[in-house]
Amino acid sequence: MTVVPLRIGSETVTTSDEIIVLSPFNAQELGRVPSAGIAQVNAAVSAALAAMRDPLPAFRRAEILEAAACRIEARHEELARSIASEAAKPLKSARVEAARAAGTFKFAAVEARTLTGDMIAMDGNDAGIGKLGFTIRVPIGVIGAISPFNFPLNLVAHKIAPAIAAGCAVVLKPASQTPLTALLLAEILIDECGLPPGWLNVVTGGGATVGQAIVDHDDIAMISFTGSPEVGWDIRSRAPKKKVALELGNNAPVIVEHDADLELAASKIVAGGFGYSGQTCISVQRVYAHERICDALVELIIDKVTSLIVGDPLDEKTDVSALINQSECDRISEWIDEAVAGGAKIACGGTGSGGVLEPTVLTGVLPDMQVCKGEIFGPVIGIAAYSTLDDAIALSNDSRYGLQAAIFTRDLAAAMRAAHALEFGGVTVNEMPTFRTDQMPYGGVRDSGNTREGPHYAVREMTEERMIVIQL
Repeated sequence: MTVVPLRIGSETVTTSDEIIVLSPFNAQELGRVPSAGIAQVNAAVSAALAAMRDPLPAFRRAEILEAAACRIEARHEELARSIASEAAKPLKSARVEAARAAGTFKFAAVEARTLTGDMIAMDGNDAGIGKLGFTIRVPIGVIGAISPFNFPLNLVAHKIAPAIAAGCAVVLKPASQTPLTALLLAEILIDECGLPPGWLNVVTGGGATVGQAIVDHDDIAMISFTGSPEVGWDIRSRAPKKKVALELGNNAPVIVEHDADLELAASKIVAGGFGYSGQTCISVQRVYAHERICDALVELIIDKVTSLIVGDPLDEKTDVSALINQSECDRISEWIDEAVAGGAKIACGGTGSGGVLEPTVLTGVLPDMQVCKGEIFGPVIGIAAYSTLDDAIALSNDSRYGLQAAIFTRDLAAAMRAAHALEFGGVTVNEMPTFRTDQMPYGGVRDSGNTREGPHYAVREMTEERMIVIQL
């Protein structure tokens, strides 16, 4: 099969070693990409530095980003099928991701046109009398972007689009399981949208080679990483002089109060827990249901879960498909077995084959079980009953993670109490914690990360504020 080349500067690059990209669903070969190393990373950084020596004006950056949004929309189905094939994301979900990516570029284009600093009231102090003071935003430098497998288009967009808006060139390492969509996006930006050579350089390869070379390179000013906490915090420790933006894991809790709309809550929980087989950072994982309505909620959830269609991601009807690899399926099965041994019950699902795990609901889960304290990253939710809202909040906060959480209630006071007490980067009310729009500030606390994504916020992470003082 033909190797899809890397894009480094003005060159298309191949290497003697290759990465074979396989479908997680049926192991069919989808394509091949170069297995790059330190030499290719060095070349990519050099190309990025050279590009930034000839800065793109804001209007031009905006035009490129707007053109990218249009081209993504025009090639929407092609991109969706690429996502579905290499990530085993059901096609209807892949189409949503492709549409969101176009929106991410649109929001970034707005930031490119409107990025400004602040005026400073210099005469607020007598030393500032007769002086004009203001700040400007300048690009931080070359961005090293390391993206995960689960959103091979939109999470790449959330790194590339704000960087272009900020005036920063990018060296991108996409996940080795899903590099084809990232290379297709690079083709669109460079060949169809007029992004000059060097502004986006894609280097495919392993984390221990390409990833570490990006992290350790002296000429990369900022690392933007989405992935596991273990890898993310290791990057932070390896690069103490760089800005390191981390968007990491979670085990999202959902509180369902006794007065909640149970039909709404059950629908949202199932959508948020089993969309893309639970392989999202904000997938519903822990459900805390008030003891008065817990049994009724479980029945509603089971009814909806058992109607989900499991199968080929390219089938229009499929809701749940394969996990990214067999080892993840094995790990999650072990966590289910551990929970059952500890007293939890399998309400539905719990079995799988060929990398496909049936949507699974556990009841009677306890805080010390891996299915509660770890990040499942698979099609499993655990349900436990609680007595008081304080109990539910305490259970939700009993986590190393803190990305997003949710509460379902008709009581505004209870909702606001939870919003203030839940120690997470985002709290949703009568909506699944899996909800995200691409312009909102998105990020977590504790082991869930240290940054906020969304073009408006990422652009500011990727620029430095420079103070200007003029004596009048």
